[in-house]
Amino acid sequence: MRKGEQTKEYILQKAAQLFNERGYYGASMSDIMAVTGMEKGGIYNHFKSKDDLAVQAYEYAVDLMRQKFAAAIKGKYHAVDRLQAVVVVFREITDGSPLTGGCPVVNTAVHTSHTHPRLHASAQETMIEWQDFIRRLAQLGIDRQQLKPDTDVEMLTTLLISTLEGAIMLTQLHQDDSYMDRAIAHLTDYLQSLALPES
Repeated sequence: MRKGEQTKEYILQKAAQLFNERGYYGASMSDIMAVTGMEKGGIYNHFKSKDDLAVQAYEYAVDLMRQKFAAAIKGKYHAVDRLQAVVVVFREITDGSPLTGGCPVVNTAVHTSHTHPRLHASAQETMIEWQDFIRRLAQLGIDRQQLKPDTDVEMLTTLLISTLEGAIMLTQLHQDDSYMDRAIAHLTDYLQSLALPES
């Protein structure tokens, strides 16, 4: 990777963290300069504007999540194991992985609702991508006769995402991991209840 590319990635890494913690409007260019240790001109050598940086930083954060999902399901064949691995990725968000401050998708959606249509649309697109990802895992499990044939894929998808995102919010709000622990216990039982007995 060339020096210019390394510098750009460094800025994205720092900016993605800052935006995730403070939101688009809560993070000023002065804040971005402070966390990167760079002057405004140096940052604008790589990005057209704060808006351009925010959009690319969001995409950077989402790509980190994609990598975590891919690594989590790698080597797992059974649908329950793969779906449980997705649950674990969400659990790790409350531990600050890959970014502190919570889920970058929900944070972006909340921070930009009615104020930044481009970022808000990006968050919506990412959530649709995550829903499709979970649907595919579930449907493949049905096709492989790992999950019960009457499994409601839409119900499963909605329940996983809404329960986990809600648990992240409650955990952060109260600084109490028990909310996430209870959510995971419930989802673990739920996923096990959908599994067909091994023949």
